[in-house]
Amino acid sequence: QLQLVESGGGLVQPGGSLRLSCAASGFTLDYYAIGWFRQAPGKEREGVSCISSRGGSTNYADSVKGRFTISRDNAKNTVYLQMNSLRPEDTALYHCASARTIGWCTVDNTAYDYWGQGTQVTVSS
Repeated sequence: QLQLVESGGGLVQPGGSLRLSCAASGFTLDYYAIGWFRQAPGKEREGVSCISSRGGSTNYADSVKGRFTISRDNAKNTVYLQMNSLRPEDTALYHCASARTIGWCTVDNTAYDYWGQGTQVTVSS
């Protein structure tokens, strides 16, 4: 069974950091781009970042550029999202998703096939 499982969310103070993980099971991530998306209550889903299948290409939403870093370890079948300088407006449910593409990625969520259940990130003092 193909599955993506997110972890690493939690409650953090403004200015703090978290590292989210997206672990795949039932398939290898070698041929998949991975995207991170978030959705806050009452708001539309937002594409946060993505990374191509071998990690050579990444994209970020303007709102997180310079603060978030996406990376992947295909040997561990896992993608990470390092989030620094967190702000209250980063509070949301964060999902990862996979798209079978080689060499590129997009933060357009319509390109993604499989989605994890999400991990909650709350930034508050």
